[in-house]
Amino acid sequence: METVVVGARGSRLAQAMVTEFLDRLGACPVVRFKNRVVMTDGDRDRKSPLREVSGASGTGSGAFSNQLGQELLEGRIDIAVHSMKDLPTAMPEGLVLAVTPPREDMHDALCGSTLAGLRRGARVGTGSPRRVAQLKALRPDLTVVPIRGNVPPRLAKLKTGMDAVVLAASGLRRLGLEDSITELLPLDDFPPSPGQGAMGIQLRATDTELWEMLNSYGDPATDAAVLAERALLAELHGGCSVPVGAYAVPSGAGLTLTAQVTSLDGTQRVSSSATGANPQLLGHTLARTMLEHGAEAILRQIRVTV
Repeated sequence: METVVVGARGSRLAQAMVTEFLDRLGACPVVRFKNRVVMTDGDRDRKSPLREVSGASGTGSGAFSNQLGQELLEGRIDIAVHSMKDLPTAMPEGLVLAVTPPREDMHDALCGSTLAGLRRGARVGTGSPRRVAQLKALRPDLTVVPIRGNVPPRLAKLKTGMDAVVLAASGLRRLGLEDSITELLPLDDFPPSPGQGAMGIQLRATDTELWEMLNSYGDPATDAAVLAERALLAELHGGCSVPVGAYAVPSGAGLTLTAQVTSLDGTQRVSSSATGANPQLLGHTLARTMLEHGAEAILRQIRVTV
């Protein structure tokens, strides 16, 4: 029986995703799966902004994924399980993504209060520039406090003076912490990071038999949505430090992709949506439309700032 080594970060959430992934594969008569924990740059440095973390390439992209990719290329693991939103849109040479497994809830979740219930000046914790910008757009009176770390420690901030924290609903649900969700933030005002809630299953391009096997366990609808969202992000040259939100949902024979670019201070927003049958073309086309209608100026200013 062949042994296939599955690599992921050591956080509770990453390990929960590995369990979810392996459970979906079920009992395989010809393959035995072995788990390997990989420490990434984002795990080693829990204090610095992601754009400053080694491996983040100035955008925040790669802080939680580059080391896993290196482990694949060097043969220490055979499959890497990522949070899709952590994966840069440009895949390293020699690596590919399998068809995306079914997605968890894509919403952002507010824990500790509803948005309307927060007092003026309330302290809200998040380490995401996108979430900061979106919060400031609707509630400029709030005091947004930067926080980083795994899900449970961020949730614990509610006990030490934070009025609310914003987290991905998918992470809370995967950890059995959905009771902590006070409000699911509406997608129209808080479009999530492209790929949020989805897993990225990465492997070597030369492992064609393994790639074909994993593809058969993927979800084509989720895969199409994620392809569209990531194509838009790639066209906008975005990353974790750029406030880009996007989500795609089935629409007839294709997809409707909705996206938003927000200035860091929340005072400017460009939102748009489009429908199409080709996910990548849809993402590229909507991104170009947004750039022509004001997103280019917002993104240019953000890149100067960060």
